[in-house]
Amino acid sequence: MDIHGFLATHQLPSSYAEIAQKWFTPLCERLLKHQKGANKPFVVGINGCQGSGKSTLTSFIEATLTSVYNKRVVSLSIDDFYLDQSERSALAIKVHPLLKTRGVPGTHDITLALSTLRQLDNSERTALPRFNKATDNPFPKEQWPVIEQAPDFIILEGWCVGVPAQSSAEVKAPINHLEEVEDPLGIWRSFVNTELVGQYQTLFNKIDYSVMLKAPSFDCVYQWRLEQEHKLAASSKGEGSGIMSDEEVANFVQHYQRITEHALRSLPDKCDTVFRLDSTRTITEQDIKQ
Repeated sequence: MDIHGFLATHQLPSSYAEIAQKWFTPLCERLLKHQKGANKPFVVGINGCQGSGKSTLTSFIEATLTSVYNKRVVSLSIDDFYLDQSERSALAIKVHPLLKTRGVPGTHDITLALSTLRQLDNSERTALPRFNKATDNPFPKEQWPVIEQAPDFIILEGWCVGVPAQSSAEVKAPINHLEEVEDPLGIWRSFVNTELVGQYQTLFNKIDYSVMLKAPSFDCVYQWRLEQEHKLAASSKGEGSGIMSDEEVANFVQHYQRITEHALRSLPDKCDTVFRLDSTRTITEQDIKQ
């Protein structure tokens, strides 16, 4: 693989090459070992909080498996299955106003996600949904990339990928200002948790090998998400109304706090590979189950 081209494309420092060689190339070798002999696409799930490096890791795995090992790889983000603004507005009216904001379980089209995986499994011609965060709506369907044959690997990445639901008792007490003020009766968080019990677990159960980029705590999320938003603002060149101010980002991440903290507690034991990050997103150690 042309690592220098990869670094340039993703605007990464040269030090990323050493990180990838140490941690991610061996991960790709493990994935190949597990995929060997599979008679259907091998699904890799990647979990990590916002800004943890999921998208970059996904791109590295795809580039390595494609260019070095001649494998067909399809990359999907759970973000690409967000409902559009009008659908979320309808949910906000019907269930709770907080559902207007994309992100939590209940704001994705999981039926579409399952259908997309099923089509890929069946070697059908498949359009891959893509969501435009700058406009806060999906890209037009005619702009979705189309896959003509079954891939060897499907990568599904996302901040809540693989996360189990909480118990109803755990959902009762608010954990931050947003929940306390905007969801005092717990209607929103109960709805989100109920959604997470259902089709989301059906989707997550399709994962054959799970990877986690584990943040040291939720405190890092605001800073990491802020960096993402500044990059998005720079790349979108004023397109759309989806770019958030720093204050809006601070409010936005509170929507994710409950499930992110639950993931940090519950998910490492369930994952096949866990990369433990420090506050600068540097990997300090890894846990490998298989």
